[in-house]
Amino acid sequence: MSLGEPGLKSLPRPGVYSADELNIIELLSSLSQIYESGKAGAVAIFLGVAKAESRLGKEVKYLEIESYVENANLVIGEICREVMEKHNVAYVGIWHLQGRFRPGEPVVLVAVAGKHRALVFNALREAVERYKKEPALFKKEAYSDGSHAWITE
Repeated sequence: MSLGEPGLKSLPRPGVYSADELNIIELLSSLSQIYESGKAGAVAIFLGVAKAESRLGKEVKYLEIESYVENANLVIGEICREVMEKHNVAYVGIWHLQGRFRPGEPVVLVAVAGKHRALVFNALREAVERYKKEPALFKKEAYSDGSHAWITE
């Protein structure tokens, strides 16, 4: 299985999307395509959600995410390919939203499928850690007291 396999055409290409372009919850139900052939014995999913409280304990009113889309899409594609090859898994997908999100709304989905759970767990961890650092994604938390802060992780 690979990113370009014909059976996966209905899955959106990994990358950055606005919330009106991609519904992560609907995407979750489409992920059966990455395992229904039976070639993958394990699937692991990470769902990142906007938090209601900052690391400093402030109440978050909303999270705003911006990106340099062209760069972010290239980097996300590279992460998916490199993690897939390094960990010998069948599929890696990262879909990140941009826009404004209330606490509790999903903002990112990472999915990995492979033959064995150990491979899949390791690949998922690396994919998550890398998408947090490498693509040009910028996150700002706005707080209920009127202040805001740019988030680096």
